[in-house]
Amino acid sequence: MLKQRILTALVLIPIALWGLFGLSGGAFALFTGAIVVLAAWEWANLAGHVSFRSQVVWALVFAAIMLSLWLTGLAHSVWLLGLAAPGWLLNLYWVLSYPERQLQWSGRWRRMLMSAWVLLPCWTGFLLLRQSGAEWLLYVLLLVWTADTGAYFAGRAFGRRKLAPQVSPGKSWEGVWGGMLATVVLAVAFAVWQKLGLAASLLLIVITLVIALISVLGDLFESMLKRVRGIKDSSALLPGHGGVLDRIDSLTAAVPMFALLRLLL
Repeated sequence: MLKQRILTALVLIPIALWGLFGLSGGAFALFTGAIVVLAAWEWANLAGHVSFRSQVVWALVFAAIMLSLWLTGLAHSVWLLGLAAPGWLLNLYWVLSYPERQLQWSGRWRRMLMSAWVLLPCWTGFLLLRQSGAEWLLYVLLLVWTADTGAYFAGRAFGRRKLAPQVSPGKSWEGVWGGMLATVVLAVAFAVWQKLGLAASLLLIVITLVIALISVLGDLFESMLKRVRGIKDSSALLPGHGGVLDRIDSLTAAVPMFALLRLLL
């Protein structure tokens, strides 16, 4: 498994870096759109549509919606980012109330509908961040990876109190605090690099802490869906790593919300 993970990472990392920072405009939209379509294909399985045909149909429907948004110029609309805010508040409510409120969303088509406010705003967030400058896209990626890494090491060293034992028993509050502390260091370093003023730097730190928490929600939300579905990974597309959603679950929450809050800067 470790060998698979390393080999897959060696192939994917250069492709991801080239696509995210080497492409722009329509090519970037196509690259990120392809990732989102693969995630939509996996989402159909999370929603309980187990047949390959149903999953492909949903992926094609999603691709058609995204193409329509691009052709009409709505793909860069801030209102799509706004769709993420109430959507993730609802997701937070369901994660906190799991499994008591499971019947509110566990129907297959309700779970399918969730992908609209999770995946579409994520795509728009990628487009707007890339349009505003590659450094902001780089920052949100580093933010999520830093929060995840800090949480892992802090959780292993100090983890005692469970964060959401019904959803993801391995996560702890100590891990969350460790991840947030690591992202503060990142925010300070980025503010110095970008030569932000004091007010903008403090605002960036506040936004960073909020996004670090939101990224944890993205992870927990997918874990909840997988737990209900009874599967460990969203798919086997990435040997040793699971599926696309397993790699971008935190980003689906962090990217659109960061793109929305970045407007304050």
